[in-house]
Amino acid sequence: MDQPHPHAALGNQPIRTIGRDELKAKLDRGDRFILVMALNRWAFEAKHIPGSVHFDTPDELYAAVHPEDEVVVYCSHVDCLSSVAMYRDLVRRGYRNVRRYAGGLLEWEDAGLPLEGEQAASAGGAAATSTTAG
Repeated sequence: MDQPHPHAALGNQPIRTIGRDELKAKLDRGDRFILVMALNRWAFEAKHIPGSVHFDTPDELYAAVHPEDEVVVYCSHVDCLSSVAMYRDLVRRGYRNVRRYAGGLLEWEDAGLPLEGEQAASAGGAAATSTTAG
């Protein structure tokens, strides 16, 4: 299931999604897109998908990400409101190429895929430690 629970959907329109395998392939190929972790700074610094960026405020996000950019947003899992809210706001503002990685950190980590951040090594993921942020 790649759509959030109806109470977590924050709207009636379906959310465009990207699956784990497609996201990993895009990262492996080095495709140009912006992968945004929608959780707070503490969570981002603890662990995130390699190549992710994080913005502390909506103003930072909208200054760095443009309506024509390809954007993938994610948070912790399918019913997490953070990435749903960010997705909905980007689309409402006219961003045309936005998708949500619904599985989020939990699915990524459960698949044994690499993570970055201060807690990535202790969580069992590949232990790169980076705090690159947007």
